Amino acid sequence: MKIHHLEIVTLNVDKVCAAYEAAHNVRFDDADELLGGARICSLKDGSIVGLRRPLRESEELVVRPYWLVEDIEKAISFIKAQGAKIAVPPLEIPGKGIFSIYINGAVDHGFWQV
Repeated sequence: MKIHHLEIVTLNVDKVCAAYEAAHNVRFDDADELLGGARICSLKDGSIVGLRRPLRESEELVVRPYWLVEDIEKAISFIKAQGAKIAVPPLEIPGKGIFSIYINGAVDHGFWQV
């Protein structure tokens, strides 16, 4: 079990990035439009942390782990059968993989297939 992408949706991206940079001696890149304008930090284990502003007025502030899976369709089918709500069905981001968002136990989660 591995987190591929930890997404943080916040109203103050620069402030949160600066705090992580100072505390962990890392660097966040400029906004990546393919990832909703998120500023990305690539970690040594290959996972990423992305911070972005809400994409729409109704979007909640959230910290959302995207779990790495080999077969996103199979993972979505399983979690849906367990009663999870699929918030975003599998969607490809060119050059980055396929992601999906689900809500399980009133908590946002995601799957990511590379």
